[in-house]
Amino acid sequence: MIHSLAAAVERHLAGVDPTRVGLDVDLAPFCTYRVGGLAAVVVEAESEADLEAVSDLAVEENCPILVVGKGSNLLVSDAGFDGVVVRLGESYEFIDFDLGSGSSQLVVCGAAALLPVAARRTAAAGLSGFEWAVGVPGSIGGAVRMNAGGHGSDMAASVVSASIFDIAQGRSQEWAADELGFGYRTSLVGPGHVVLSCRLELHTGDAERSAAEISEIVRWRRANQPGGQNAGSVFANPEGDSAGRLIDSLGLKGFSIGTASVSEKHANFIQAEPNGSADDVFQLIVELRRRVHEAYEIQLKPENVLVGFDDAAGRVVDSVPLSGPVRECGP
Repeated sequence: MIHSLAAAVERHLAGVDPTRVGLDVDLAPFCTYRVGGLAAVVVEAESEADLEAVSDLAVEENCPILVVGKGSNLLVSDAGFDGVVVRLGESYEFIDFDLGSGSSQLVVCGAAALLPVAARRTAAAGLSGFEWAVGVPGSIGGAVRMNAGGHGSDMAASVVSASIFDIAQGRSQEWAADELGFGYRTSLVGPGHVVLSCRLELHTGDAERSAAEISEIVRWRRANQPGGQNAGSVFANPEGDSAGRLIDSLGLKGFSIGTASVSEKHANFIQAEPNGSADDVFQLIVELRRRVHEAYEIQLKPENVLVGFDDAAGRVVDSVPLSGPVRECGP
């Protein structure tokens, strides 16, 4: 743990429910890889007042902050994270409907709400446009941050605005869709921001048709993508090609380093063994990237967020710099 951080936590987080503040917490259960080291501090925030306390701690103590959703695209090193991990609690799992008249309707989702839950609930309410999200095992907040998508759509297609808490400033504000800067698997939501909620604009549809579409997406995912300990697609697809195809073409399905292996079902997935090593997963990511570049002169960009890794081999790995002082984070 960072020197004197425990005392700083006690001082700055005195107003936060102590049952929602943990020291030296295992991060593996917070990531779908189910590997990784300890976090010095974990805070489960249930209100903006909790986040304001975290902001005070981060700014005054120059403390690294890591915002974690459902961890479905996150890999933290075995060395862990020597700072404060922030997660949102149950009060941010809401899904509220504004069902009026007209062809489009607004749905407000808390950032901790699960994408599959939001997909099923909006479909059951007779709204279309969010069915694709049933196959993405993340949170609304994480989906906004990375513009998650699949099956021909993404968050940018539906998000009208999002409420964002800026840790460096200690306050929240509403960002319109154009301010979010959505791109392919990216946005302007930075490491020092916490998505609190978002407004989705969906269209009046047919509940039965949406249910059938959801069933087909679930069937396709089960047939084509592996279960177990993974974090979905490891690399973003390069323009005009597929990362999975490139890796598969090199005969790398089943290739392993230590406790991590390329999925036999889909080459753009890495499976971690129970009680495995995050560093093994990282080294496999590095090796796959090296081999694809060597064969095709294509630099695959990791879609997984990589935290706490030092690539001693000198290879450049594109990762989202979640750790580091908050004053350097965000647009």
